[in-house]
Amino acid sequence: MNNNTNIGQWIILKARMVEPLVLLPGMMCDARVWATQLTVLSYQRPVTIAPVCFGERIEEIASELLSSLPTKFALCGHGMGGVVALELTRRAPERVIRLALIGTNPLNDTPQESADREPWMIGAKSGRFEQMLEMDILPCHVGRGPLRAHAIAEMQDMAMSLGADTFVRQERAMQRRREQQSNLRRITQPTLILAGEEDQIVPLKRQEFLAELIPYAKLGVLRGVGHTVMLEDPEGTTEALYTWMRQPLVKR
Repeated sequence: MNNNTNIGQWIILKARMVEPLVLLPGMMCDARVWATQLTVLSYQRPVTIAPVCFGERIEEIASELLSSLPTKFALCGHGMGGVVALELTRRAPERVIRLALIGTNPLNDTPQESADREPWMIGAKSGRFEQMLEMDILPCHVGRGPLRAHAIAEMQDMAMSLGADTFVRQERAMQRRREQQSNLRRITQPTLILAGEEDQIVPLKRQEFLAELIPYAKLGVLRGVGHTVMLEDPEGTTEALYTWMRQPLVKR
């Protein structure tokens, strides 16, 4: 067997060993929110962006996704996508090779938080969706960094593309979500918790708490940005995910 054949077999073997990556966007976001990460990370592995905008329960969304995702995969979710990622990991831990959670809240809504969602859903149904996005919702999702205006504009485009009905469906799913705290200590996959320093949706202390409860979790904090770090600090987010993907796997 010549050297070229050996090299060819080595390349094929290495390709088989690289796990696919599944990215889950957050509320009001689609594949565009992962544009930078998709461009960079797809050079080395298959990358799938799976929607989380169908179904009125997190469990329903996770069940539907499991039927179409690869047999084994690395999993990264943002916001609501992170909540779905936790549910996927709870249901099929043997399929999730590694886990990244960005701006993710592992707890369920308090009664007050649940009640606070109702005016948003009523407003969206009554034709005020675009106004609410511009005045109240999107400014809270983005920090004060230099890409603030760009990030808000991108989120506005994505949210309007998805529409008011999707917004209501996602709000309802988040309102009904289960708390995942009891499952966090069972997560043994290499886990990244990535937080924006100025996150108003899931405060940094909540994400520090999440990192403390997962045995092999590492916390990363991006300075000067808010909840939607992929748009506010695309390079920092990509670098953090790249490092996470290179972490050794833990024997389980």
